[in-house]
Amino acid sequence: MFNLRARTAVFDIDGTLCFDGRTIDDRILAAIGECERVGHHLVFASARPVRDLLPVLDGAFPSATLIGGNGSLVSVAGQVRARAAFGPAELGDLMAAVGQYEAAYLADGPWDYAYTGPADHPIRSRVDQGELATGVSLAELPEVVKFLVVGASDMAALAEVGRGLGLTVNHHLDEAIIDFAPGATNKWEALTSIGIDEYVAFGNDINDFDLLRNAERAVRVGAHPGLDGIAQVTVAADPQAVAAEITMLARATEAAVQP
Repeated sequence: MFNLRARTAVFDIDGTLCFDGRTIDDRILAAIGECERVGHHLVFASARPVRDLLPVLDGAFPSATLIGGNGSLVSVAGQVRARAAFGPAELGDLMAAVGQYEAAYLADGPWDYAYTGPADHPIRSRVDQGELATGVSLAELPEVVKFLVVGASDMAALAEVGRGLGLTVNHHLDEAIIDFAPGATNKWEALTSIGIDEYVAFGNDINDFDLLRNAERAVRVGAHPGLDGIAQVTVAADPQAVAAEITMLARATEAAVQP
């Protein structure tokens, strides 16, 4: 058993809680419910925009804080706001590179989206599952908070252009996608912006690096090598293993508050 000061539990979604792109196993949901019952404030922090978090949660934990777009969107008490967006100049420079490398993309605004990739790309099945938004052209988005490249003639070169522009770049080699966010935006930076600096975190991918690195207790789900040495605990990418670790957190918290 372990003792923690933190009373906030932060969970990544895909690959951490959700393993099919659409649902969260009932065992994991029950374990998270136990954390909430013993007093943890829940935060779900994802690369997905808030729009695409809602169908996966399917009405569970309505009081939770949601961080979307790797930190560019925040929803507190059901109110979604964009806290970071691409400036006109940097978006223009990024789009010039998109043209140069013949890239297809998913661009997210605060709610709606623009998509130019193939209809059968795996990422397409995760976009607007709840049919809550509208697919529009890039020019129709009031602002762009997240930009995901799903194909290009030279993905590595395009990623380097993004880094040169000062963007946050996560090049997911296993999925052959590049995730661009404005400036230094990430999940941890968004979390601190809403006043949370003591927390337990669960994550699985390189975009969880800073979130895990700054957690009081960090749990890596799976074995992403980019997170080696960052997490105190590693569990299998399996619903039963994840649920057991979350339940352990709930029990440790409950034991700590017993008189």
